[in-house]
Amino acid sequence: MAATMKDLARETGLGLATLSKYFNGGTVREKNRVLIEAAVRKLHYVPNEVARSLKTQHSRAIGVVIPELSNTFITSIISSMEDVLRKHDYAVIVCDCRSDIRREKEAVEFLMHRRVDGLINMATDTTGAHLKTALAAGIPVLLIDRLIESLRNKVSAVIIDNAHAAGQAVRKLTGLGHRRIGLVLGSPGLYTTDCRLNGYLDALKEAGIEPDDEYIRYGNYTMDGGYQAVQDLLALKRRPTALFVTNFEMTLGAMLALQRGGIRIPEDLSVIGFDKLELFGEIFPDLTLIRQPQLSIGREAANLMLDLLGSGGSFSHRIVTLSTELTEGSSVRVLKP
Repeated sequence: MAATMKDLARETGLGLATLSKYFNGGTVREKNRVLIEAAVRKLHYVPNEVARSLKTQHSRAIGVVIPELSNTFITSIISSMEDVLRKHDYAVIVCDCRSDIRREKEAVEFLMHRRVDGLINMATDTTGAHLKTALAAGIPVLLIDRLIESLRNKVSAVIIDNAHAAGQAVRKLTGLGHRRIGLVLGSPGLYTTDCRLNGYLDALKEAGIEPDDEYIRYGNYTMDGGYQAVQDLLALKRRPTALFVTNFEMTLGAMLALQRGGIRIPEDLSVIGFDKLELFGEIFPDLTLIRQPQLSIGREAANLMLDLLGSGGSFSHRIVTLSTELTEGSSVRVLKP
């Protein structure tokens, strides 16, 4: 039978008030702390976190709602986020909504019923409707990767410089003489998709290149989507001479499509991908990439959530924008006139 607080009291000779103060994070005398910790080890005592959360109104848990747990970008963020939160005695409950708006709303409601202390969300619903009940209940909400315009100044966020990242890739290609540049984007209407499209269009404009819609394809941030998008681009009468793919999974799909199509890189097509240098190095050596600071996104999100939780509701919401990096490889070449 599991040990109880009364068992600890008998073992230590201390009162229940002292024990309760210790387990709820209060300060007790050093000799009492030593007694309690020795008794916990001896009796294998496990605190009742559910009962504690009902009493203190704090569960020491953070809810995380993401669109796809199979996405390596997302799992990298969650891992680094959890490392920080765990050091501050917070558990993480992750819900995968499968990029479904209805499931996302249900996930938020589930986490609220679990009395999480805060919510971290990579949003699928661009309206923010799924977060309204959490905000109304005073639960701190933090967005990662994707902003929701209707919730500006109501939530905090950690994002990357999406437009700059796309512009950096396209300027690299236009600087090498490319004018027909294919673009593979994520899901239409998402914040990251729109920002990366704007960065692409701005860079073309700077180079005096008129955008052509047939070179812009959507791959829904999946490997299959990237594969199909590149197949569509290769089927064009005037194929692009260069390609920029805007996430890791779609870059994998794009490279497979090019490989199966017998396209030589960079002789037939210059390519710039996204993220995960170490994995691409094993599969497609020396690929030119835009790299996101995935671990930093997770750490910044965790620290910002801790700030929110420690603010007592008086926190001024802010947006943290992290920089990307262009990693040079041999997958692009100068296009001779």
